[in-house]
Amino acid sequence: MADAVVVDRAAAAPRHARSLSARGDIEWAGYALVAFFAVPFLIFNVGPVLFGIYVGFTEWGIIGSPQWIGLENYRTALADPWVRVAFVNVMKYALVIVPGVTVLGLLFALFVNQSWPLSAVSRTILFTPNVVSATVIGLIWVWVLDTQFGVLNHYLGLIGIGPIKWLTSVQWSLIGVSIASIWWDMGLAFVLFLAALQNVPRDLYEAADIDGAGRLAKLWHVVLPHIRPTISMVVTLQLISTMRIFSQVYVMTDGGPAGSSSSVIYYIYKTAVQQQRLGFASAVSILLFIAILILTIVQRFVLRETARG
Repeated sequence: MADAVVVDRAAAAPRHARSLSARGDIEWAGYALVAFFAVPFLIFNVGPVLFGIYVGFTEWGIIGSPQWIGLENYRTALADPWVRVAFVNVMKYALVIVPGVTVLGLLFALFVNQSWPLSAVSRTILFTPNVVSATVIGLIWVWVLDTQFGVLNHYLGLIGIGPIKWLTSVQWSLIGVSIASIWWDMGLAFVLFLAALQNVPRDLYEAADIDGAGRLAKLWHVVLPHIRPTISMVVTLQLISTMRIFSQVYVMTDGGPAGSSSSVIYYIYKTAVQQQRLGFASAVSILLFIAILILTIVQRFVLRETARG
């Protein structure tokens, strides 16, 4: 009996060793597969971020070695009036674009979700601008918003409204860029809202019908509470996107007139590429990251408290 136990243990040992060896091979294969993503991500994403943080504490113009100057770039940025103008502008953009994208995206999603005539075609029409490059969007809206020959001013003139300088006046340039941005970004919000609306249980609609609820009552008491997480996500994504607005500004107004439509990313581009002040531009980038982080946390907290209330 004892001999049989010894034989069984001896036979089990090689099998156990082979099992460990096999598992080891599988683990190394997994690491090798993950490395195809992890290594480029560390080199091309994490590495430049860490290097940018370092450059923010230096004075560097590409040529030569960065010279460490501590917090001087941040002091200069906080005292720079053009940095303040850029940050104020992106806040104005957020106040216009974020509500515009959220409300219009939800309204169009409600329309398409009703399966009304042309709702199927509307899916493609509404989402198409989101997959078009920002350069094309900018050029299209430069033509639409042109003061003399623009389509929008033409139709406004038919109802007695004089030509508006959408892109060439201090009062209207930011609004003109915001209109193009809303049209460009609305597609993603529309798709997200449509997916959320299609997941609302039909039982809730039937219960609302039994209670005699109308369309607005269903929207307020059934739809909005159920899609609140999607609303929070759309607002968060759009806030981050708007704070980083650049392409529309660059193509449509070049930051003018008099910086009235400039943004933080546009100012960083001018400082880094045109003026070769990479250290200062990196410092402004870090300030923008901190601002986005704070606003995102506050926005998420406010929406969460509203949901609980």
